[in-house]
Amino acid sequence: MPSLGRRRQTEIYSAGLVGRTAAVPVGSARLEQAARRKLRAKAGAYILGGAGAERTMAANRAAFDRYPIVQRMLRDVSCRDLSVQLLGRCLPLPFLLGPVGVLELAHREADLAAASAASATGIPFVTSNQGSYPMEEVAKASGSGPRWFQLYWSSRDELVDSFIARAERTDYDAIVVTLDTTELGWRSRDLDRGSLPFLRGRGIANYLSDPVFETLSVAEEEIGPLLRPRLGAAAALVELLRVSRGRSGRPIPPRQLANAIRRFLAIYARTDLSFEKLAALREKTRLPLLVKGILHPDDARRALDCGVDGIVVSNHGGRQVDGATAALDRLPLVAEGVAGKVPVLFDSGIRTGADIVKALALGAAAVLLGRRYVFGLTLAGEAGVRAVIDNLAADFDLTLGLSGRRAVRGLDRSVLAPHPPIDF
Repeated sequence: MPSLGRRRQTEIYSAGLVGRTAAVPVGSARLEQAARRKLRAKAGAYILGGAGAERTMAANRAAFDRYPIVQRMLRDVSCRDLSVQLLGRCLPLPFLLGPVGVLELAHREADLAAASAASATGIPFVTSNQGSYPMEEVAKASGSGPRWFQLYWSSRDELVDSFIARAERTDYDAIVVTLDTTELGWRSRDLDRGSLPFLRGRGIANYLSDPVFETLSVAEEEIGPLLRPRLGAAAALVELLRVSRGRSGRPIPPRQLANAIRRFLAIYARTDLSFEKLAALREKTRLPLLVKGILHPDDARRALDCGVDGIVVSNHGGRQVDGATAALDRLPLVAEGVAGKVPVLFDSGIRTGADIVKALALGAAAVLLGRRYVFGLTLAGEAGVRAVIDNLAADFDLTLGLSGRRAVRGLDRSVLAPHPPIDF
């Protein structure tokens, strides 16, 4: 039987014979360019942008070039196994759809389309805390497929408890706590446009649907000046009216939505987090708990001491700290620090099948996709996400086989050319 990669190639080439070209480009650069052309300016700034001068984004990509693959010949690779074991599940592919907030900026079906596409291929969808639909609706869209919930640690513990309880009730398989966004980084593209989606009621569906959030009271000094001078602007009011109609369920009156936005702004940031608090959070849920944003092996070891079930090496795709170290360069150090006690996952910079091979060879159990699938969503909704998944799976499969490897399990540092150690 032809390999997964060859089948996908044949499908694309056969369509080309009758004059049909893919609506979702296969090439990484062309995919991004096509999505960029379709996205509105403010949406594109939010999705495509990074922190400051975006040097961390550039560093993430440059890091992959420092780890060339060494191809091996005359090995029987006729039967390949792309599956991985992760948190008690056998996944058909070594990647997940990572948490991306405010997906409605890319497509009106947002998280629902992405969750459905992930479910159809058997890979997990990580629902963002800042989703465009409540986690319960995303769970329905993912059906029996694997799903994880990403948690932003609010300043109100009772709201955190409520989010965790909702994830448990709707059969999420794991909780992923993002540690590197205790407050928003300095994102120049958004700041230049004075645009933050949350101020317009976007990306806060989990808050608006939460019974505890509705009861929270905040002091005026907690809100700060951010909303006061702008809330009466005509454009903002028009957008609030549009958002307030809601996507499902009862509409939210604009004034109520405006108050909810102010409440969200008051409680979003949480800068007093500590490992002691992480240990306490571990006790609040029966679900596997992963931490995302780890870049130092000492932090990974301390997280293990707190009882976490997995580590995600990530610098948030370069969106939080400008001039930070490339996530890929930190991956082997964290993996060595964890020493196989829990799975280590990776995100920040994955674009191609070769990138996945390199990350797995450097110690990742699986990788998370971010902007790649958002571009597919932008271009063709659920079908676009599915196309990105299928193309990346085919690319990975062919890269694996052509490198002389038959299974994910066999990927280690021997796959890559020797690389001088980085002294941090």
